[in-house]
Amino acid sequence: MAKSNLEPAAPAQEPLVLLIPGLDGSGPGHWQRRWAEELDNAQMVDLGLWEKPHRNTWINRLNHSVQRAGRPVILVAHSLGCLLTAWWAKFEQPGAASPVVGALLVAPPEVDFFPRDDRLNGFAPTPSDALPFPSILVASRNDPWIGFPTARLLARQWGSQFVDAGEAGHINADSKIGSWEDGKRLLRQLTGAAPAESARRPFPADWSDSLEYRS
Repeated sequence: MAKSNLEPAAPAQEPLVLLIPGLDGSGPGHWQRRWAEELDNAQMVDLGLWEKPHRNTWINRLNHSVQRAGRPVILVAHSLGCLLTAWWAKFEQPGAASPVVGALLVAPPEVDFFPRDDRLNGFAPTPSDALPFPSILVASRNDPWIGFPTARLLARQWGSQFVDAGEAGHINADSKIGSWEDGKRLLRQLTGAAPAESARRPFPADWSDSLEYRS
């Protein structure tokens, strides 16, 4: 029996949130670890080789996680994970059929000029190609791993919406942001669960004075 055109469409599948750590795997207290525990649709990507990251190995492991998801995917990367995301997009060239529907890129590090850690060298040069999916890049004004103007330029090159997080260090466990509820609002924006305007509300005063968007 043929389906009636009046039957309701099947509900959209909830995206899988793949949490992509940076150096040392985003340890205890990191908001990524908290999200993995608190969000039913989130899981950490086990990249391995934490003490000596290898770019192509990490690309392959991220690609495996994306391909086996079996549903739409949102990439949530921190620090070196942001560079991994850019390299994955450059090598894999995801098209319209790709499961990746967006990315939240938090505190990318400088890898081209005087990187803070020698382990970042293998991820240079920074890909300058625009990402083929919607993305938000969040940067801190006093991040010891990258200068704020460089982060802003990176967002422009990647075609990412830029969020000024104020003085929040490397936006990690040391930033004392707990589960980073404001980051969850940005995530909901990417999934379409919250309008962009809702993410413009100020962050807590003890973390950042405001949330600033730039194109």
